Amino acid sequence: MNIQWYPGHMAKTKRLILEDISLVDIVIELLDARIPISSKNPDIDDLAKNKHRIIVLNKSDLASEEGNRAWKKYFEEKGFKVILCDSTSGTGFNEIMSASKELMKEKLERMRARGRIFTPIRAMVAGVPNVGKSTFINRFVGKTMAKTGDRPGVTRNKQWIRIKKDFELLDTPGILWPKFEDLETGLKLAFTGAVKDEIMDIYQLSLKFIECIIKLNPETIEKRYNIFIDENERPDFILEKIGQARGFKLKGNEIDLNRTAIVLMDEYRGGKLGRITLELP
Repeated sequence: MNIQWYPGHMAKTKRLILEDISLVDIVIELLDARIPISSKNPDIDDLAKNKHRIIVLNKSDLASEEGNRAWKKYFEEKGFKVILCDSTSGTGFNEIMSASKELMKEKLERMRARGRIFTPIRAMVAGVPNVGKSTFINRFVGKTMAKTGDRPGVTRNKQWIRIKKDFELLDTPGILWPKFEDLETGLKLAFTGAVKDEIMDIYQLSLKFIECIIKLNPETIEKRYNIFIDENERPDFILEKIGQARGFKLKGNEIDLNRTAIVLMDEYRGGKLGRITLELP
């Protein structure tokens, strides 16, 4: 199952980031806490070199607590300021503002010494599609400034947003990279919704997801759908059990596997299967 999705506007986004990077002091990179490495665009490290960096592990409420702790430690050991964040509830937002001011402390002091009393902090928000950038910004501002959606590719243009008189954010569209290094990266991005479902075979994707979950924690599916899973059971049989449990049937009492696949992926993305981290350091 080959997964690649790099529409033209993403190439344009990369050019815009390269053009605008000189305008900002800090790059705030949002990662999906369930897949921090798979959702970390390697291009951003290159684009944001020589800038202060904050890594925000967004959707941390959907990831396991053990996974959150492990990834926070992992990135801190690499020299990043790391903040666990849930854009929906607002968890972690006060830390982002204070971390930004701490990173800029020396520069602001130098500017004041030169007579510039007011120097706003400018930060760029970057990340892969559907990692929650627009929700993150709207929570920061306290009102709907950026478009949001449960599908990738909602934000298409850059926009400056003033959070406070001394803090401004540059929102950028989600950006993937032209070729994923391995199948696992592409699959995990697809599982979490960073790749458009419209270009996917949702049935095949759901089978790959079941394979992944069975290795990690089969109890999550058993509890959610009240079914029993044998450790050697094929993913397509498990999907059929889920459809049977939900009563998703076509004419002739046949299980509607496509509908079952869509519901399974939607419920995982919405946290209804529990807090699941798909990769660990």
